[in-house]
Amino acid sequence: MVLEKYSIGIGDRFGHQGNAQLQAFLTAKQLGVDVVPVWNKSNREHIIIGTNPEDTRREADAAVKKMGWKGAYHVDADHIGLGNVDKFMAYSDFFTLDVADFIGKAPVDADLHAFEQTLAKYIGKLNIPGVQRDITVTEDSLHKIGTKYLYAIKEAAKTYQHIKKNKGEGKFIVEVSMDETDAPQTPVEMFFILAAIALEGIPAQTIAPKFSGKFLKGIDYVGNPSAFAQEFEEDILVIAHAVNVFNLQKNLKLSVHSGSDKFSLYPHIRRVLKKHNAGLHLKTAGTTWLEELIGLAAAGGDGLAIAKDVYAQAYARMDELCKPYANVVEIDNSKLPQPLQVNSWTSQQFVSALQHDQKNPAFNIHLRQMLHIAFKIAAEMGARYTSALDNNEASVSASVTGNILNRHLKPLFIG
Repeated sequence: MVLEKYSIGIGDRFGHQGNAQLQAFLTAKQLGVDVVPVWNKSNREHIIIGTNPEDTRREADAAVKKMGWKGAYHVDADHIGLGNVDKFMAYSDFFTLDVADFIGKAPVDADLHAFEQTLAKYIGKLNIPGVQRDITVTEDSLHKIGTKYLYAIKEAAKTYQHIKKNKGEGKFIVEVSMDETDAPQTPVEMFFILAAIALEGIPAQTIAPKFSGKFLKGIDYVGNPSAFAQEFEEDILVIAHAVNVFNLQKNLKLSVHSGSDKFSLYPHIRRVLKKHNAGLHLKTAGTTWLEELIGLAAAGGDGLAIAKDVYAQAYARMDELCKPYANVVEIDNSKLPQPLQVNSWTSQQFVSALQHDQKNPAFNIHLRQMLHIAFKIAAEMGARYTSALDNNEASVSASVTGNILNRHLKPLFIG
């Protein structure tokens, strides 16, 4: 199974927006660009909402049938490891092997020694075509890279072998994810990480590195976009070189996690992709759920009442809601309006505060982040929430489709 050149991971917390999401991809195709949808949902999200991987597969298949989608599509077991992969096995054909928890754990001495011996031929000046900076590999730097990353890659290999035993070789897509770590990987680290992936026999088709700056949930990039652009381009160049040197998958490409709403980065990403004719997997961060809230608020009536209720409960339970996402949200409580104030808002006021329009002075990044992690509250509403989605389908669908198409697909791939 081969992942196509351009793909976007789309989350759908409540499994109601598959048709609206797919409409964005259909329109992009009519505009001349083929982007493959990948429905993704993590084990954590399934637990919080009370769903299971079969629900995600069912939604994807139903949307494809309903909308007449003729292209490829996939279902991603997002951020999994040996401890939770089995529940995804029958329903996923894309597996994101998350090794962040294992980065920095010391490998077995014999494994580290073998890694260093095998790759010792690269000690000295390392020439990666297109990378402008001088790269020198020493025995010490090779040792440090192996010490930091080798154990993690071996854990990824264990998970991959387990999946292969169950699904068969070549019948699924593999991503290696190491974005949730302390510091961005340098070009030389990326080179030897890819070497380890090759040595372990992992047929990775995407790799998610750590980039500098902050990739917070649902809001724009916080950092220096020019610095990101340099890292992004260097990673693409390292991948291209490593594919040839280590005989990795020919379609290996970068995966950018929490990539939704990083509007200041999209021009840089598009320029670099075009320059190097490179592929991309962009993994969005659950912003379809926010578009549901926007659509409900815009519809008024009970939809607006539900949106206000979600806000009030989220405000009261913010510490609880933030805990699982502490490293990917930065909320200033003093910038949040009081629930009593929000309760007096019109539909337009609620939408203006939540919708990601940086030109709108009413837009509130703190409110948006808080509601981004508040989907647990909607899940607790049960049928009240999901029935509202059905009753306000036109408003919600327009918001979901427009967000993916106009804020993501077009700026990234069409211009």
